[in-house]
Amino acid sequence: MISALPSPPLPGHLLVEADAAAVAAVVAQRLEQALRRGAVLGLATGRTMEPVYAALRSRLLALPPAEREPLLAGWRSFNLDEYVGLAADHPGAFAAFMRQQLGAPLALAAQCLQLPDGVAADPDQEARRYAAALEAAGGIDLQLLGLGSNGHVGFNEPPCGPEAPCRCLELSAATRRQNAAGFGGDPAAVPPRAITLGTAEILAARELLLVVTGEAKAEILRRTLLEPPCPEVPASWLQRHPRLQVVVDRAAAAALSPG
Repeated sequence: MISALPSPPLPGHLLVEADAAAVAAVVAQRLEQALRRGAVLGLATGRTMEPVYAALRSRLLALPPAEREPLLAGWRSFNLDEYVGLAADHPGAFAAFMRQQLGAPLALAAQCLQLPDGVAADPDQEARRYAAALEAAGGIDLQLLGLGSNGHVGFNEPPCGPEAPCRCLELSAATRRQNAAGFGGDPAAVPPRAITLGTAEILAARELLLVVTGEAKAEILRRTLLEPPCPEVPASWLQRHPRLQVVVDRAAAAALSPG
């Protein structure tokens, strides 16, 4: 059951679901609706997105072929980020994650899932190329977002203002610890740099869909939504977006309600 938190006042539209599975079902429905509109999707990676993509796969694969095939043929998406130094077939690369989660199960053409090239000779030039490719596609219609434990969105590490462009940057120790599971649990094995869409490209999306689950994210979600926007919590700039949708589970929403 979907329920809106009555207080305190929140930016955007907040949906609180019972658990991560219920959150995934809601988000997958929104993504399917966007695909039916021919939207350019902005996609994310990480553990929060695994049940989301599983639910989306189930929805799409359950459709009759005559309905499913045109949706998939028109798929256009741009991922938020990619590690510098990892080829697309490296198991820790976000390209590999997307291929495993969506590309292979849905038999998507390689060009449907766009990501930065982690092994480009010049990562700074690759960031500029990627931003230009996104602009040429008309920008993002619906941007799916997770929330980093230190308030990052995409790989926009704090401090970060609202106008940061697509760029190559250094990852914080907190982010490398958070992402260590994909590298045998060793933060030192996580690449130290990444290419990320900036807060500028994220905030330029026509709609934002922020997805947060788990008690561990409760406090940073509170800061993101209820404290004044600031560079120390890059995700807090999302408050300024006129079409922000936030979907969370009860555990993540715990710090949002005084009760």
